[in-house]
Formats: sequence, structure tokens, C-alpha cells
Amino acid sequence: MNQSNQTTTTNFILLGLSNVPPLRALYFVLILIIYMITLSGNLLIITVMCVSPQLRNPMYFFLSNLSCVDILLSSSVVPQILVNTLTSDKSITFMGCAIQVYILGALGVTECVILGIMAYDRYAAICRPLHYNTIMNKNLCSNMASGSWAVSFLYGVPHVYLTFQLPFCKSNQINQFFCEVPPLLHLSCKDTWFIEIVIYSETGPVILSSFLLTLVSYIYIVSTILKISSARGKYKTFSTCASHVTVVTLFYGNILITYMQPKSNYSPERDRALSLLYTAVTPMLNPVIYTLRNNVFIATVKESFSSRMNRISMLGKIVI
Repeated sequence: MNQSNQTTTTNFILLGLSNVPPLRALYFVLILIIYMITLSGNLLIITVMCVSPQLRNPMYFFLSNLSCVDILLSSSVVPQILVNTLTSDKSITFMGCAIQVYILGALGVTECVILGIMAYDRYAAICRPLHYNTIMNKNLCSNMASGSWAVSFLYGVPHVYLTFQLPFCKSNQINQFFCEVPPLLHLSCKDTWFIEIVIYSETGPVILSSFLLTLVSYIYIVSTILKISSARGKYKTFSTCASHVTVVTLFYGNILITYMQPKSNYSPERDRALSLLYTAVTPMLNPVIYTLRNNVFIATVKESFSSRMNRISMLGKIVI
């Protein structure tokens, strides 16, 4: 392929989940169910936080931000997977692919930063309880949340621009269900070492700083918990952090394996599975993990539902 053809690619071909019709139908139903659970679970968290005064605190404020990230992250990928599973046309435009790469990178960084902030919030609540409201005041929380979104959406511009300046001369078929950087780099016949350095120099400090903030916060949290005399008190205190620890483990495990590795270690099969887990399954699990054992959230949902039903019943009686 000559240079002019290399740089004027108009579309890419994405991989489908399966070429076997019965399996395609099964995968479509499974992914659709996962997507619906993701939307409903995360929208429930956002709605309950907005309508319930008792949940308007920093922890649920950042949790609602995380739910927004999960909704956008899943919605940027899953509809494309669903369409490609049912149709024979699995193409995506050059610009559409670039936008998808940018959104995925920006949302990934946003989630990383928010998880770090949530760890700091747990540190303030457990280690500095008397000063918690002063430390995690409304202005600070708003600034941290807006800052995480703003910085993250600036982050992806350089590496997306550089990636889509590459000559994609090997093929236009992306060995993935959606557009992301690692499989795109393997389509280029040009040495991509500079772009990899840019990606690592951008991603590394963000991931490392958020990880260190999380790690240091939990070192202090564990130290404080160990000083509690009663076993019940230790369990009750740590239970407030268990959901966050689980989500952090899932997030960093997937991201580090998928992105923080050299090009020579790239494995299409492994990366496809991990990417599907990160973009479809994890956004579904996050609201389940955070709410399943959260008695305050469950009680608030029940109270809101009962109140709504009582109002509907009263309205019905008035109409009659």
C-alpha cells in the first residue's frame, strides 16, 4: 500500500463476537442484559443521591460521579458491539474510531482519579472524623470532581492525535470489538515507539499518583482500624471501605494488564477479554458492589419507594 493510501483510511473493520448465528444471538442477549443492568443500576444511584437529602454527602457525591463515568463508558462501546453482533457491516469511520478512542481514554482517566479521591474521602472519614466536614467541604468536593473531568478530557488529545497520524498500511481490520490504541498500533507499518512513550508518559503519572493516593490512604485507614479495640468496631469500620477496595482492585487489575505493557507483549485474545470486562462487565458490577451491602442506601431506596407508593395511593383516593 502506498503512502497516500496509508494516510487516507476512511474506515476500519471491527471484530464481531462470533460468526455463528446462534452464538451471535446468545451474545447479543447477554451483552444487552449487561448493558440494561449497567444503565438501571447506575441511574438508580444518581437518582437516589439527588432526591434523598441523607445521601447528599461526599461519598455518595463521588459515587454518583463514578456512576456517570460507568454509564458513559459503557454507552461509548456496548451499542457498537450490539450492532456489530447482529449486522454484517462491522465498519466504523476513521473519525468515529478516533472519537471512541478519545472518549475511552478520557473516561478511564476520570474513573482512575475519582477512585483516588474516594480513597482520600474514606481516609478523612475514618482517620479524621472530627474534621471530616471541614476537610471534605462542598467547595473542595466540587472542585475535585470538576477538576478530574476537565483534566481527564485534556489528557487524551496528544496520544489520540499521534495515533491517528500513523499510516495504517498492514490492514484496516481491528482485532478488537471496538477502537482502542493497542490494536491500532499493530495496524501501522511505522515504528510506534514514540507514541508508546507519549502514552506511558501521560498514563503512567495519572495512574501512579491515583494509585499512591489510594495506597497511602489505606495505609492510614488500616493503621487506624488496628487501633480499634473491639472486633465489631474493626469490622464495621472496614466494611465502609470494602466496596471501594473491590472496585479499585478490578479497575487497576484490568487497566495495568491491558495498557501498561510493551507492544511486544500484546495478546489479542487476552486483551479482547479484558477490554470487554472493563467496558461492559465492570460498569455493571460497580453499582452492585457499592449498593448490595450498603444498608443506608437500601433503606433509602425502600423509604423513597414507599413514600412514592403512598403518594400514588393518596392521589388515587382523591381522584376517586
